Amino acid sequence: MNRIWFYMMIASLCVLLVKNPSSVVSEMISASSKSLTLCIELCGIYAIWMGFLELIDKSGLGEKLAKLLRPIIRKLFKTKDPEVEKLITLNISSNMLGLGNAATPSAIKAINKMDDGTGYATAGIIMLLVINASSLQLLPSTLISLRSSAGSTSAADIILPTLIASFITTALAIILTLICNKIREAKKK
Repeated sequence: MNRIWFYMMIASLCVLLVKNPSSVVSEMISASSKSLTLCIELCGIYAIWMGFLELIDKSGLGEKLAKLLRPIIRKLFKTKDPEVEKLITLNISSNMLGLGNAATPSAIKAINKMDDGTGYATAGIIMLLVINASSLQLLPSTLISLRSSAGSTSAADIILPTLIASFITTALAIILTLICNKIREAKKK
């Protein structure tokens, strides 16, 4: 992946040198300044939501939510470990709030606990990765904040389209993963 980014950067610089050589340095400085500003803005948003998720965890709400979602989680992720169920619930909750990056720590912990030591991903790990990639979002807060910081006058107009698109992609991803897992289990027998 590093090579791809390297080649993209070199190609961009070459095009910029050919098209407008005098603006190479100023464009690089401008882009880095915008990137830093965006990172600082997102840090504030993530700090708020990570604090909110920590409150959910400390208050016991995460365990209650895990208990509520236990039948679905056990069916989809093939786990009976309450700690894994809680981590998966926190991960899915983070994604539903549109906090993909904030969901990462709980996903990593859940994957480590679901790892069976064979060096291959289990059905539960695959399902968690697929659900994270499709990212069912009820409130796309990161996207709304990005639109707002870019100057959008109606940054929240994307809630309904995002909800529809993420629901369809998540449902399709779960169905396809379940089918692939059935095929994989049938080949093992």
